[in-house]
Amino acid sequence: MTSDLDLRGVWVPLITPFDAAGAVDTGAIERLCHDYLGAGVAGIVALGTTGESSALDAGEKRAVIDTITRVCAAAGSSVIVGTGTNNTRNTIAATEALAGVPAVAAALVVVPYYVRPSEHAIVEHMRAVAATSPVPIVVYNIPARTGRGLGAASLLELAQSPNVAGVKQAVPTLDLDTLEVLAGAPAGFSVLGGEDTLLFPLMCMGAAGTISAAAHLCTERFVAMIECGLAGKIDDGRAHAEALLPVVKAAYTEPNPAIFKGVLHAQGRIATPDVRMPLENGSDAAVQRCLEAATRAARS
Repeated sequence: MTSDLDLRGVWVPLITPFDAAGAVDTGAIERLCHDYLGAGVAGIVALGTTGESSALDAGEKRAVIDTITRVCAAAGSSVIVGTGTNNTRNTIAATEALAGVPAVAAALVVVPYYVRPSEHAIVEHMRAVAATSPVPIVVYNIPARTGRGLGAASLLELAQSPNVAGVKQAVPTLDLDTLEVLAGAPAGFSVLGGEDTLLFPLMCMGAAGTISAAAHLCTERFVAMIECGLAGKIDDGRAHAEALLPVVKAAYTEPNPAIFKGVLHAQGRIATPDVRMPLENGSDAAVQRCLEAATRAARS
């Protein structure tokens, strides 16, 4: 067993809301955490892609982590913190800084981007981070963003490595590599869906859950869908998946997380819909389409 960490269920990779002055809105973070935990999610992911971590400075990242972990610790829930960069020493330092932080259950470590290392080098990078990490790591495999991906052989090699708890598998299709990892992963290594269109099919093939940006919306229904997958309730889960598909489709017509922020703002849950450059805010039309899809899914 590589880890005894329970990663089952829905994990929300929380947006980072900004106030009218452009500052991180920690009050809104706190409210959103309460909302999502109340809707039944397994935990919150801080500083993921959806949280615009690349646009935050060190002090802002600290404020995000402190706020999320405080709320989750009080609620008896767990936090996964994104610590990965394309610099191994910096990733190790960011991960080691999680020591003693309340409620932190794992670190999410993205495949190094831009520098395009070999798969063998990526495996060694992950092992180096895991070797000194105070918490288990979850590998974040998202080749569309990093320019490099991990195939089944590399992921199964990491699945046998100490202190590696799982993978967020954000690939665009239910491909052979993903199926081989689902079939061959040992106990203690969890596959989490990272492509929101494929969550229920992944659950049917043995995934443990998801880190899902789309679960910012219709959260209770995403939780119900994943629970159906865990319980083998195929017909019920399929009904949830079909109802949620238009929401997912609408949410990604413009770069993440612009539309999610736009919808949350329209719902009165955050003060502004703002993202930081080089992203741009979601268009009114795209936000409205997603809001309407979410409203239909919540009512159906």
